[in-house]
Amino acid sequence: MQLPVGISASDFNRALDIGRPPNAVKLFPNSKALLVSGKAIDRAMIRKGHAIAIAASVRNSFAARGALRAAQRANAAILIEIAKSEGGANAYCDVSLWNMARLVDSICNELGITVPVAIHADHYGIKGGNDVQAAKVEIPSLFDAGVTSIAIDASHLPDDENLLASIELSKYFPSWAGYETEVGEIKGKEGLSTVDEALFLVRGLNAHKIFPDWIALNNGTTHGIEATGGGIQVELTSEIHRALEPYRVSGAQHGTSGNNYDKLRNIAAKTHTTKANVATALQMVSWGVKVNEFGNAELDSDGNFIKMTDQGVPEDVWREMVGYAQKQGWKSGDFKKLNRPFENKLLGLSADVRERMTQAVEDFVHHLIVNVLNGHETAGLAIEEILKAGSYDLGPKVGRIEDPAEWTEAKIREKAKSITSDKGPEGDFSD
Repeated sequence: MQLPVGISASDFNRALDIGRPPNAVKLFPNSKALLVSGKAIDRAMIRKGHAIAIAASVRNSFAARGALRAAQRANAAILIEIAKSEGGANAYCDVSLWNMARLVDSICNELGITVPVAIHADHYGIKGGNDVQAAKVEIPSLFDAGVTSIAIDASHLPDDENLLASIELSKYFPSWAGYETEVGEIKGKEGLSTVDEALFLVRGLNAHKIFPDWIALNNGTTHGIEATGGGIQVELTSEIHRALEPYRVSGAQHGTSGNNYDKLRNIAAKTHTTKANVATALQMVSWGVKVNEFGNAELDSDGNFIKMTDQGVPEDVWREMVGYAQKQGWKSGDFKKLNRPFENKLLGLSADVRERMTQAVEDFVHHLIVNVLNGHETAGLAIEEILKAGSYDLGPKVGRIEDPAEWTEAKIREKAKSITSDKGPEGDFSD
């Protein structure tokens, strides 16, 4: 078993004893997989400085295997995640919010993965009051299933409703868990987040003794196949992060697939970002779809994906996948919905094909970790943070700063009226 660089066997075993949250211990009592709170991943990146952890969205099991292998190879702490839309009650992926931890734990034990891994429920979307009520039941079930970190995403709502929903739902996940909040839907260059919006959300949470580890913004990126807009706005992100410095909340970068690597390097160098979501690119490279150097799928003159021979799935399987999508009337952006109906068929392919699918993901993620996001050599730092805390619960990075008397529901609604922002057209906040 290859241990993280600088970590002794006794330190690793101690981290296993104290660093795995209670839900992981209960589910996997004999496991050697170091499943940890998302807080440990954030702290490791902060310790290294200008480092960002990959948050790999595992739409299929090949993405999970490849990302974990890449993290081990890079000696990097990592988050494995699935969004509510991808793996929730109305999932289009076979990997779900309820089986993800079991999948990851199994892979880690099979392959001898020893780097710390957080299990993140991403984009737990809240669109209104009905969603809030349903979430009060469903969120605890996610932690029963091994989730160790969550993103409550009420960014679809007006600023006051976003804050109030986030306050209410904070009661339903454990304080030791990694926590991501979001302001501004992901919609490209429209409806960019502002300093005022971000401060309003974080200050209001702080007043209620809620201390997010990350905040996600609409900073100009898109989800999936980026075709328009200028991509990530580095200076806007930096400006918002500077304003939030007293609250010690890190940034979460969404829609990483397809963005120019120089922009991602600048996000690492010039902002407080410690988490970067990657989803679509991992799906595409596992299938053998041609992507550019940034992971954006390339299309032929007819607007179809370019399938590379002898990479990813076999040609006959790809034809079947394309035919299925055409029968459903799906365009290129809808091909993500192929994950669920084809997962078992892909798992039944020959060992050499499954290996090349996994290896393609591993190589792509490893390049991102080492050459773009500076996330390598962080596994030991996460373990050291756990050992320093002496617990799976690393606690908040900051205490209460805001006066709770100034952040009652009535005052929240009044303050929200003074926020000037252009929400833009409805966006895609789900994955």
